[in-house]
Amino acid sequence: MNRFIYSVKTYVPEKFWGVVTTPYWWWYNRARHQAAAIISHRLRDSSRQLQQYKNLHDGERCFIIGNGPSLRHTRLELLANEITFGMNRIYLLFAELGYPVTYYLAVNTLVIEQCANDIKGLAMPKFITWRGRSWMRDDPRAIFLDTDYTPPPSFSGDVTGRVFEGSTVTYVAMQLAHYMGFREVILLGVDHSFSTKGRPNETVVSEGGDPNHFSDQYFGRGFRWQLPDLEASEKAYAMARDYYQASGRRILDATVGGKLDIFPKIQLEDLF
Repeated sequence: MNRFIYSVKTYVPEKFWGVVTTPYWWWYNRARHQAAAIISHRLRDSSRQLQQYKNLHDGERCFIIGNGPSLRHTRLELLANEITFGMNRIYLLFAELGYPVTYYLAVNTLVIEQCANDIKGLAMPKFITWRGRSWMRDDPRAIFLDTDYTPPPSFSGDVTGRVFEGSTVTYVAMQLAHYMGFREVILLGVDHSFSTKGRPNETVVSEGGDPNHFSDQYFGRGFRWQLPDLEASEKAYAMARDYYQASGRRILDATVGGKLDIFPKIQLEDLF
């Protein structure tokens, strides 16, 4: 259905596009989730599972590992005994690292659709958007989150309910980390810079090696992916910063050469 909608977008005048598609996106992103909370045992089971993670890591620190090229210049061996969050195709790095991440997240349906078999093979707890259930419903380790990217923007202190995506899975990881009780979150590989240009959120097909991530195979030739909305993600990150500060916690940015300027910078080595 989504592909059909985007295929006809070029034929619909811009000023009418929102009017025509708003009811569909309301159903796709919000209404069917609300219905599932009532009628779907799997989403209710996931909500109960999530409750087991509340303050599980109270007072601890964790690392949220992005997927930027800067990971190639980051001393990731230091994290072998740390609690880590990884996202999307981070698993491509596991063999080289010699260890997996502690928790895994994916909320982009294009990633989930094309990488479902890889994701199913991961053994750690996996937090997946409810929109990706059709590809992950037979994975007993998948814990579904009720995420969406429609207004109103928010930072959720309780991820058993609605979780705003903020145009980046990293923002969802921040909300999950806060729910788990982490007092300090350190970002790595969140380069906040893409060489591929185009309209934010536009779906494109990779024509060759990927220059935007730690591996040129990350979104390799033929992979469908959406261009980032860096401005929208910055607004979400600012909400995360403020929410953490208000609760006496903090997010630090140890990304090597990262372009994000929302969080205080720190050198990874200084943490050890």
